[in-house]
Amino acid sequence: MGRAVTVATCALNQWALDFEGNLERILRSDGYGCSDHFYESDTLLHSFQVLEKLLESPTTQDIICDVGMPVLHRNVRYNCRVIFLNKKILLIRPKISLANAGNYRELRWFTPWSKARHVEEYFLPRIIQEVTGRETVPFGDAVLATKDTCLGAEICEELWAPNSPHIEMGLDGVEIFTNSSGSHHVLRKAHARVDLVNSATAKNGGIYILANQKGCDGDRLYYDGCAMISMNGETVAQGSQFSLDDVSDLMLKAFPQEVLVATLDLEDVQSYRAEISSRNLAASKVNPYPRIKVNFALSCPDDLAVPTCMPIQWRHHSPEEEISLGPACWLWDYLRRSKQAGFLLPLSGGIDSSATACIVYSMCHQVCLAVKNGNADVLADARRIVNDDTYIPEDPHEFCRRVFTTCYMASENSSQDTCNRAKLLAEQIGSYHINLNIDAAVKAVVGIFSVVTGRTPRFSVYGGSSRENLALQNVQARIRMVLAYLFAQLTLWARGMPGGLLVLGSANVDESLRGYLTKYDCSSADINPIGGISKTDLKNFIQYCIENFQLTALRSIVSAPPTAELEPLVDGQVAQTDEADMGMTYAELSIYGKLRKIAKAGPYSMFCKLINIWKEICTPREVASKVKHFFRMYSVNRHKMTILTPSYHAENYSPDDNRFDLRPFLYNTSWSWQFRCIDKQVSKLEKKE
Repeated sequence: MGRAVTVATCALNQWALDFEGNLERILRSDGYGCSDHFYESDTLLHSFQVLEKLLESPTTQDIICDVGMPVLHRNVRYNCRVIFLNKKILLIRPKISLANAGNYRELRWFTPWSKARHVEEYFLPRIIQEVTGRETVPFGDAVLATKDTCLGAEICEELWAPNSPHIEMGLDGVEIFTNSSGSHHVLRKAHARVDLVNSATAKNGGIYILANQKGCDGDRLYYDGCAMISMNGETVAQGSQFSLDDVSDLMLKAFPQEVLVATLDLEDVQSYRAEISSRNLAASKVNPYPRIKVNFALSCPDDLAVPTCMPIQWRHHSPEEEISLGPACWLWDYLRRSKQAGFLLPLSGGIDSSATACIVYSMCHQVCLAVKNGNADVLADARRIVNDDTYIPEDPHEFCRRVFTTCYMASENSSQDTCNRAKLLAEQIGSYHINLNIDAAVKAVVGIFSVVTGRTPRFSVYGGSSRENLALQNVQARIRMVLAYLFAQLTLWARGMPGGLLVLGSANVDESLRGYLTKYDCSSADINPIGGISKTDLKNFIQYCIENFQLTALRSIVSAPPTAELEPLVDGQVAQTDEADMGMTYAELSIYGKLRKIAKAGPYSMFCKLINIWKEICTPREVASKVKHFFRMYSVNRHKMTILTPSYHAENYSPDDNRFDLRPFLYNTSWSWQFRCIDKQVSKLEKKE
C-alpha cells in the first residue's frame, strides 16, 4: 500500500545566541528569545552559518527537516521555518500570526507574512548557494507535496489563532502538519496546548506534529517541552514536560535527548475525513495552496507488516508536581549556564523561603535521577559545579550540601521557633546552614543616623511613630540583603572552595502585587523561583513536599501564621503577622490579582464583579472598602516592581514590570474618579435594600 509514514518530533533545550550549542543539540535530536539581538546582522549571519552545517551534516540526509531562524527578505525581517531535504531547501515559510501579548513582543522584531497563498523567490546567501547549488528558493505561504502525502507547516502562535492555517490547509488536502513552538510553562496550562492540537485533528482529520522549546532560554520563562504527535483527535505520542535533558529519548539512550517517533497510516486520515460531510463540503470550495513538489516518499512501497501506533492517554502533572519540577529545571539551567558554584538562600523559617529551599532540593533530586539514568551532560555539569572531576551525585541530600547554602539571619525580633524551623529543614534537605545575628549591624546603621541627626527612632510599641516603625523594619530587611550577597561571594572562599553563589529571592506573586516587601531587601536577589507562584499554591506545594520528600520539618512551618518578624516580640512571641500588616488575606490577594490582570478590571470593574462573587460574605460597602484598600496599596507600591528580581513566570496575573505587566509606577493613588463611581454604586445598592 505504501501509506505507513514515520514521523518524529523533539523538545530542544536551546539557549539564545548559543549558536554552537544549539547546532549540536539540533544534530542530536534555534535559541528562541534573542529579543533585540534580532536587530543585529550578526544574528542573521550566524543563523545561516548554522543552517549551512545542518545542510552538510550526514545526520540530516534522507529526512525532511524543519528548523526555525530569522530571515531577511527584501529588507524585511521574518520569523521563518526553513524546510530542507538532502542539502536542498524546499521552502522558507514565514510566520503569519505573530505572538504579541503577555511575554511576547514579536512585532517588535518581525513582520507577519500577509500574502496568503503567495510565493516569491528568495535569493540565498552565498554560503548556502555553495551547499545547495541553487541561487533562489520558494519563500511564502505554500505546502509540500511528496510522492505519497502533503505536508504543511504552522508556527507556534498560529496554532492559537482563531483562523489557524491548519484549518484551510487541511481542507486543501494537507495530511501532515508540523508546528515548531516556543510555548512557556504556566501552572495548569499544559492541557490547553494538548487540547488545541487534538482539536485541530479532530475537526479536520490529519496528523499533527508539535515540537516545543524546552528549558531556560536565558530569561524569566521556562519552556516546558511536551512535544506530541496527534492523529484524528487523539494523542499517539507524548513527550515529557519537565526534564534536565538538553534535547529531551525514547529511542537513543546513548544521547540525552527525547525524540518522539510514531508510525501512522495515512489511510486512517483519509477514512476519517471521508465521513465528515461538513468538512468535505468546505473542502470542495477551498482556495488551493501553492504546492512545492518534492521527489521523495515518506512511506515504503510494501508496508503491510509495519506496525502503527495506537492512541494513548495523556498524563498531566498536578500543580504541586509542576511547582516541584518546572522551577527546579529552570534553576538547574540557570546554575549550569551561569557557571556558578551553587545557591545561597536567606532561610527565615517561613513558607516562602522554605518552599524555595524545597525547589532547590527537588532540583537535586532531578540531577541525581538524571545521572542514574545515564545522562552524561548532567553528570559533567554537576562535576564542574562542585569542582570534582570524579564526583557522581547519587544522594540528593549529599548533593544539596555541596551546592546549596542556607542562612538564618536572626535579630532581636526573631523568635526561637522560626530559628528552629529553619535549622531543622536545612538538616532534612542537607543544605550547608549558617546561623548569624544582624543586631550589631542594625545598631551600627541606626547609630550613624542618631549621631548625624541627634534623634533615635523607636518602634511603635515603644512610643515611636509609624514612620519610625517602618524605617526600623526596613533597616533590618536591607541589611539582610547586603549580608546575603556578602556571604554568597565569600562563603565558599572561607571554606576553601572555589566559586561564588547565586542569591535566591523568595517573594511570592501575591506579596509582589501588593508591594508587601521592602525595596532592596532579601526579595532583591539574582533570581527568584517562586516569584510567579501564589501563596495558596505554595502552601499546597509544601504539603506535597511533606508527603513526597518526607520533610517533616515543614509541618510546623505550614501551620504557623506568616510573619516578617521585623517588630519587637511580645513576651517572647511573634505579634506581627503578614495578613494583619497587609490589611487583606492571601486568598483575597489572589482574587484581586486575577481580576486586575486576567480579567482586565480597574477599581470600578473589580468592585462590580466582587459584589456578586462575595455577596454571601460581604456587603457592597465592605467590598468597596476592600477594593479601595487594594488599589491604594498596589499603586503606592508599584514602583517596587521596577526592580523586582527576575522570577520564574508561572502565573498569568504576575505583576512583573519587565515586559509582562506594563503599567505606570507613579500613580495618583487617590483614584478619586474611580472611587467616586464605586461610592455612587454603593449608595444605589443600599437604597434598594
